[in-house]
Amino acid sequence: MSLRIAVIGAGPSGLAQLRAFASAAAAGAEVPEIVAFEKQSDWGGLWNYTWRTGLDGHGEPVHGSMYRYLWSNGPKECLEFADYGFEEHFGRAIPSYPPRAVLFDYIKGRVEKSGVRSFVRFETPVKWVSWSDETQLFTVTVKDLKSDTVSSETFDYVVVASGHFSTPNVPYFPGLEMFPGRVLHSHDFRDACEFTGKNVLVVGASYSAEDIGIQCHKYGAKSVTFSYRTRPMGFDWPETLSEVPLLTHVTGKIAHFKDGSSREVDAIVLCTGYLHHFPFLDDSLRLKTNNRLWPLGLYKGVFWTKNPKLLYIGMQDQFYTFNMFDAQAWYARDVILGKIALPDPAAMEAETLEWRAREEAVTNPEEAIDFQTEYVRDLLAATDYPHLDVDHVAALFKEWEHHKVEGILTYRDRSYPSTLTGTVAPVHHTPWMQAMDDSLEAFLNVPAKAAE
Repeated sequence: MSLRIAVIGAGPSGLAQLRAFASAAAAGAEVPEIVAFEKQSDWGGLWNYTWRTGLDGHGEPVHGSMYRYLWSNGPKECLEFADYGFEEHFGRAIPSYPPRAVLFDYIKGRVEKSGVRSFVRFETPVKWVSWSDETQLFTVTVKDLKSDTVSSETFDYVVVASGHFSTPNVPYFPGLEMFPGRVLHSHDFRDACEFTGKNVLVVGASYSAEDIGIQCHKYGAKSVTFSYRTRPMGFDWPETLSEVPLLTHVTGKIAHFKDGSSREVDAIVLCTGYLHHFPFLDDSLRLKTNNRLWPLGLYKGVFWTKNPKLLYIGMQDQFYTFNMFDAQAWYARDVILGKIALPDPAAMEAETLEWRAREEAVTNPEEAIDFQTEYVRDLLAATDYPHLDVDHVAALFKEWEHHKVEGILTYRDRSYPSTLTGTVAPVHHTPWMQAMDDSLEAFLNVPAKAAE
């Protein structure tokens, strides 16, 4: 009997795994039976925008944390698929910082061309995964939301590709329950226009805090206050944006901070991160980690060392995204196909600890970029993934970091060369701060009918 592979999730990580097997099949390899389970009605993961928050129409937790007016916060040249470039998809070079709809179109374009949609069972969330030492198989229990039925099947391998930016980490601050304004986690943030004319407090100092704060400023918030736990972001903010130490408590509409200062706010957005949350996995299979560059327990950042037939894609904190998921998926594919042999458990654990020690030596963002570059390079060296110039990607990431420091409101107006073709991206027709329409048609400056 041929091998059966279950892929949990059809976002960028899961789609990378499907694409990896499709690539092998196109090259003449005999590939296993693959079934991807996706709880949403379409693929794309977080990039598949929904207006819903809380629970979806079936009573399932809403996966997406995507909001209207989100634009890429890093150069598209750093996430380009090596086997399917932006120029190939759009038929021409496009600016370096696309909005969500454009990236979603790009992600879908590659997998639609690959013909892997038939592998995906949509509106079918995974409810439980267990492993049998006796049969050496996983039992995967799923719910078909359309027919409202539950069923179970067995698989030889399970690839967890459900991401880790969907279950919010929500801290408590005294007084929040009596705050008369709006309190929400960034997972439920959908539209910055809600905060026009308001004084917004953003708790957090990472990418989501930075971007949501800037979005609120762009769409007319009266002021934005960032509250940091460890250190300020330190950008050259406009005068209506400021940074203060961590929120301690709230009295009415007055927010109080660790340095003794306080200010009146109308809304509080908790940009306090996400949990690695896998309620569908038996405890013996569950990755337990905070968001970091090197989670323990995963050989090559992919294989569950306690049982390497369980694989995780995209579970790291990320500079690299789509192309790193590809690197992981291609490596995972070649292990499953028998092209790469895994070492014994002790050797896997030893190498994992070596990578953790290297990660712990990282002291700044440039070193973090170099760390993840070496990780991606290590994976790519073992497979036939098309050439990806990771040194060029790393250099662009470092340029991007400097450009943000030079202008936190203007860095998205920059252009970079493609690492695939060398083509320098055109400058967008409208400066980002003035570009209020985030549609694909507006970005590409084409009539709506032509873009469909």
